[in-house]
Amino acid sequence: MAKRSKLTRVAVKIGTAIGKADRKAHKIAAAGLVAKQELDELSKQVEALKRQLQQTAKRFKRALT
Repeated sequence: MAKRSKLTRVAVKIGTAIGKADRKAHKIAAAGLVAKQELDELSKQVEALKRQLQQTAKRFKRALT
């Protein structure tokens, strides 16, 4: 079996490091998408609560007058 040269070993180490970094970047990108979806859902819920509060305030004002 042929002996591996230093260049080959270094290339393997570089390739491994790049692969790990790429995999980590994909995980971060996926987590970013999930976070964005959750933020959108939360903003929709906040808007719904805001509308409910406005309607309740209207009803309360009508009840007082």
